[in-house]
Amino acid sequence: MSTDRAEAGRYDFALRPPRPPAPVDHGNEDLPIPLETRVEMYRLQQELRQFEKRAYDLFMQNLVKGTSHLSLGQEAVAAGVAAAIRPDDYSFATYRGHAHTLARGVGMGPVMAELLGREDGLLGGKGGSMHLTSVEHGMMGSYAIVGAHLCIANGAAWSAQIRGTDQVAVAFFGDGTTNIGAFHEALNFAVVWKLPVIFVCENNLYMEYTPSDFVTAVPHPAADRAPAYGLEAVLVDGNDADAVYEAARKAVELARSGGGPSLIEAMTYRHGGHSRADPGKYRPDGEVDAWMKRDPIPMYHQRLLRLGVAEGQLTEIQQEVAQRVDDATEYAKASAPPGDAALMTDVWADGGSAWRN
Repeated sequence: MSTDRAEAGRYDFALRPPRPPAPVDHGNEDLPIPLETRVEMYRLQQELRQFEKRAYDLFMQNLVKGTSHLSLGQEAVAAGVAAAIRPDDYSFATYRGHAHTLARGVGMGPVMAELLGREDGLLGGKGGSMHLTSVEHGMMGSYAIVGAHLCIANGAAWSAQIRGTDQVAVAFFGDGTTNIGAFHEALNFAVVWKLPVIFVCENNLYMEYTPSDFVTAVPHPAADRAPAYGLEAVLVDGNDADAVYEAARKAVELARSGGGPSLIEAMTYRHGGHSRADPGKYRPDGEVDAWMKRDPIPMYHQRLLRLGVAEGQLTEIQQEVAQRVDDATEYAKASAPPGDAALMTDVWADGGSAWRN
């Protein structure tokens, strides 16, 4: 890049060379993943894609309260990791947490109602898009403060370690988080205490509106820094659910056996802008088109066909998911806004342990 970084404020990022994805690795078809697991990952990706598309439509109708950050294009990461962990494990996400919440088994209806700010929402309509939480499902929250949840995931992992369970904690974050102090603090702490925690960087190439390689000293902001903390540099195709699943499976096995943390960098791409307020015009010509050709869902669809899954079964999954999205939408629309009494709930705690019991 000829333009000096000191001139970044005047640099047109859309003029930069596009960063195309790697070609499809057909060798991943030979990974020893049960076919039923693969079909489930396909179902999950369909659920996340169709739900997010509907959330976008409702936002454009001014029904979603506040902004929203969608995971369109990044579904393989959430699906692959979710298939590799147990129901009693812990997940922590960023404000881009719809997909991770649904992947942990939270119902579409409560999540959709939460986006619409309704009383039947997952958090009674008071959390909204960026704070989805369901302890019952191991979804320990979506966090709007960049990097904060990495340290909280360490706490959950430390708790499991002290209690003698073999639970693991998984923290998802974007490439922008890798330049935040909490990222480095969390990694160092996790390694020192050999915590059962897995850090998953969803590298979609952009720190909100800024190309991550423009302000980062290494090409792969998570994987290239892993060896500095004594960790293996794990870089996977985040658009391939099989690749993500296999990396997550190995990391989970290591964590459960007392081997400590792992750091996975999954290369992926969001189909839209950072949020619904962002048209994404800063991305260079050709880059979006190239990545759209590596859309994780059509690619995985074709893989399942090659592995012997019938087209009719995949169509049935798509249709069943579509019906569930429709049902969730009607459920959310039928729910009333929170009443005045909700203003005085969930606003104070005495600091004791009673609220957890």
